Amino acid sequence: MLIVAVLALVAASAALVLAVVALRRTATAKRPSVDALPEDVHGLRQEVAALKVEAADALRHLSIVRYDAFGDVGGHLSWSIALLDDAGNGVVLTSIHGRSEARTYAKSITAWSCEQQLSPEEDEAIAHARP
Repeated sequence: MLIVAVLALVAASAALVLAVVALRRTATAKRPSVDALPEDVHGLRQEVAALKVEAADALRHLSIVRYDAFGDVGGHLSWSIALLDDAGNGVVLTSIHGRSEARTYAKSITAWSCEQQLSPEEDEAIAHARP
């Protein structure tokens, strides 16, 4: 009986060793080689650089200023909003709310400035949007 138990223990140990060897071979086969890693990193760096170029044109810098355009109308219903990209190009939108009407204006912004005269609220919106 002791011989059968010893033989069973030896067989179980051999099976365990074979399983560990097979597991190591499988793990090594699935892992990329160290030589392939720089190519992956180089590709990722190229993708990040391309995303940075695309994001530069996005209207990411914005600010809104609310105010009362007229003394007889309250509630800060007039507003100016600056929508600009990283280079300071974009637009300033302004809505002037009066007692009987509201008017909306758009002014083009290039390099953080405008060819048209800006109101103090529009200047403030651009200044707050600037990083």
